[in-house]
Amino acid sequence: MNRHLLPDEIDQLLDGEVGFETAPLKAHVRGCDRCRTELERAREFVRDLEHLPHYRPSLGFSDRVMSRVQVFVPWHVALADWARALVPRSRGLRIAVGTGLAAAGLVLTVASVWVLTRLDAVLFVGEMLWDRLRDGSMGALTAFVGALLGDGAAEAFRASGAVGVGILAGGVVATALVGLGTVRAITARSRAR
Repeated sequence: MNRHLLPDEIDQLLDGEVGFETAPLKAHVRGCDRCRTELERAREFVRDLEHLPHYRPSLGFSDRVMSRVQVFVPWHVALADWARALVPRSRGLRIAVGTGLAAAGLVLTVASVWVLTRLDAVLFVGEMLWDRLRDGSMGALTAFVGALLGDGAAEAFRASGAVGVGILAGGVVATALVGLGTVRAITARSRAR
């Protein structure tokens, strides 16, 4: 061996490991004064460590240390802890909550089956509600445009339909951007002074 022993090789010899790797290390120690001295110092150090008195930490030491440590909790562990906190502690309350959840699940299942067997009626009602919602929101927007710009603008808005909604939205966005630009310009000017 053309080099001195590495710290982990000295540890192998200290631990008394046996094998084909330790034979060249032992041969090197017999011929190298520096490595023999290092090995002897390490043995003395281990002996000194073994004779040190064993101390126990004070009560509450681990609590004080852990109160200063930020522990990363993965999302799935936090979710499981949250779910466990929702489960009642008493057996009677757990049974009552379980029964209530089972009843709610049964009601939802029956409602889902009913909806699926009468899908055409559900689609009809959904389309009717959508038409009413659309007509109501269009009426509210028309009234808003009429109050803001007058009856002529409201009639033009009602006649244009979806295009009018797009124009109105574009106008609102453009007005907001112009207002924002104006405020920024005034702020920049006042800062410059």
